[in-house]
Amino acid sequence: MKNVLVPVELHSSIDSVMTTALLFARRFDSYVEGVPLGPDLPDLVAFDMPVSWTVADQNTWRELAEDGRQKFHDFMTEANVPDHETSPDHLSWGWAGETALGDSHVSSYARIFDVTVLGRPGAERGDARMATAEAVLFDSGRPLLLAPPKPPSILGDTVVIAWNQSTETTRAVAMAMPVLKQARRVVVLTIPERKVEGPTGERLAHNLRANGVAAEAVDRSGKGRSHGEAILEHAAALGADLLVKGAYTQSRLRQMIFGGATSHILSKAGLPVFISS
Repeated sequence: MKNVLVPVELHSSIDSVMTTALLFARRFDSYVEGVPLGPDLPDLVAFDMPVSWTVADQNTWRELAEDGRQKFHDFMTEANVPDHETSPDHLSWGWAGETALGDSHVSSYARIFDVTVLGRPGAERGDARMATAEAVLFDSGRPLLLAPPKPPSILGDTVVIAWNQSTETTRAVAMAMPVLKQARRVVVLTIPERKVEGPTGERLAHNLRANGVAAEAVDRSGKGRSHGEAILEHAAALGADLLVKGAYTQSRLRQMIFGGATSHILSKAGLPVFISS
């Protein structure tokens, strides 16, 4: 986890995105690279575009990129993080790009980074966009770290794995192994009412312990609420400061129509979420 990508768009949770990225990077002495982010051109008319995106000419894209660069520069400077030229082998930051990249370009660029940090999508104009999160989830082949609207103060000490025994969650756990090995406590949370066929949470915890992870397994009821609500409720009760989750165990279309844990967590999580598809 030595290379962290932070697409910068001046949405409502950008401060939380940068705080989350820096908390994560400090754990691994990482390089954090900022890039200017904007929607793909066809998305400019979509209902979820940020309020700042009103003109699509190249001068506007360059100006927005410069605004993002200045925001990122000021944040890292105030946090006393050196630039990459000054500290190439330790925690440092850099910037790439003079013109805002669309979601599809950012998702392809993310393929060479260990993790990409984005804001949790919101429903209001000016919030982080769902299109960006889904582009990175489906097209980068890398995990996504979603920052909550409110900047966290700690990340990665108590990690909850939302274990439903699925292939998607298995991949998320594998990608999160560096994080799990550093955690003080890892809880494998299973909600029996919402699982697929596969190894139990206790078996996963046993094998994680063999890999040096301080893991334990718990089962908690999901009755009376949706799967996503149950995951977030139990994660909070367990004191989680990071949730590990596989994305879209059900089909994406089914979740769009009927709802699902991934859709709920993408829109409602109040803690950082490490997620992959």
